[in-house]
Amino acid sequence: MKKRNFKEKITLDPIMTLVILIFLTIIVSGFLSLLGTQVTYNTITDNITLEYTQTLVSVESLFSLSGLKYIFTTAVSNFVTFTPLSSLIIILIGIGVMEKSGFLKTSITALTKKAKKKTVTFVLVLICLLSSIAGNLAFVIMIPLSALIFIYGRRNPYIGLIASFAALSAGTGLNILFTSSDSAILTNTLMGAHIINPAYTLNTFSFFIIMTAAIILVSVAITIITENYIAFKLPKYEFEELEMEEEFTLSKKERNGLILAGIAGVIYLLFFIYCIIPGLPLSGALLDNSQTFYIDKLFSASSFFSNGFVFVVTILFVILGLFYGIGAKTIKNNKDLCDDLGHSLDGIGKTLVLIFFASLFISIFKKTNIGEVITAALTNILTIPNLGAFPLIIILFIISAISTIFLPNSTFKWAIIASIAVPTLMDAGISPEFSQTIFRFGESVTMGLTPLLAYYVIYLAYLEKYNQDKKPINLFKTLKYQLPYSIIIGLILLGILILWYIIGLPIGIRGVVHL
Repeated sequence: MKKRNFKEKITLDPIMTLVILIFLTIIVSGFLSLLGTQVTYNTITDNITLEYTQTLVSVESLFSLSGLKYIFTTAVSNFVTFTPLSSLIIILIGIGVMEKSGFLKTSITALTKKAKKKTVTFVLVLICLLSSIAGNLAFVIMIPLSALIFIYGRRNPYIGLIASFAALSAGTGLNILFTSSDSAILTNTLMGAHIINPAYTLNTFSFFIIMTAAIILVSVAITIITENYIAFKLPKYEFEELEMEEEFTLSKKERNGLILAGIAGVIYLLFFIYCIIPGLPLSGALLDNSQTFYIDKLFSASSFFSNGFVFVVTILFVILGLFYGIGAKTIKNNKDLCDDLGHSLDGIGKTLVLIFFASLFISIFKKTNIGEVITAALTNILTIPNLGAFPLIIILFIISAISTIFLPNSTFKWAIIASIAVPTLMDAGISPEFSQTIFRFGESVTMGLTPLLAYYVIYLAYLEKYNQDKKPINLFKTLKYQLPYSIIIGLILLGILILWYIIGLPIGIRGVVHL
């Protein structure tokens, strides 16, 4: 008994764990800076002249007066501008209306009442993987919804949270459709390719076939791991509301609510879709027409669509919840609506504290340059002479996976790696598009294992929200939940790369493995 009490005393709350990580980062940065830890890497700055910029990056010590000044002067601004914070609060407004009005419960129950557990999990996982088209905002939307989907299915919400985060994090590098992140990465790939062949070209469908195969296999793998392993490892979830186990029937009011919500939602979506179609009368108003690729017109930093996407989704959720409430008579006046708007924001005080310390930790770690130094140092391994094509594939995959833990930003990471990886693999007979695929597969393996991923805190906060244990949910335990997914997904993706390399299958439309 004494031993168990001792363990309970040393169980760290996620907030305290983040505080410890902050102090460790400060101390490690001071130690590495004292040792003069630095590395040099090249980036191509001009795609026409292929001019290099040589960058010397050193670990910056925060274990100093200037470091303390940085921490204290930027803590508030980093928290206020931390994207997951504003995105989560705004999305929760819409989710609150859908949840409180009964729209989510009715629609989810109606859709899943006759479906098998594995089918529901598979569909959720597949949607999460495909939702990478929306970028990191998919984390904010799908994580809260996944918990509710499992709650209304009378299952442990932890199952939905863990599975959805595994799929979302893996989906950062697995995209059937070309995303804004892919577009930025493709630019660096082409710059690297032009060192060897200035006429080399790529298209947005060069990765379609191999990405489709990867998403299907990863969806199946995540579903199997979730249902056959994770679900049995989790403690039983006790539901607060004891409901009679009876067959679900849709009442007339609920049916009217769904019909009214469906009509209103379709009208809103049609209007919105029209506004992002270029070339039609009065359309394209939400696009950044200065960009070349359509996906960049949607998601560039100057795009109205990108800047307002969270709000657009929130309005859709409010419309669905509001019109369902009107039809089902669960929203009778403006007070009901206003109360529903704040429903999901009740009790998020600790979530805000978690987000504050997560933003502080990420900001401090980024300031030290440790992630950049590690990535550049690992990339230099590729310059070892006489490495064959097959070893280079394995090494690039491992470099991508390891560096992602310390530098989750895909575009910045590939900007460091591409100038060496792409021409080196081209010399070994590997195409630039396959090099990019190796990189994207590698980062998909470990993206869910790093608390430096800004949206990891959303996953952590919701595990804490639905935690029924008296002990706080440990941050390292949340990582442990993701480890089986990471291992299996890593084996699957590496297997796909090896298979494609051996057989020489096309990876997409005009996308090849061998030059």
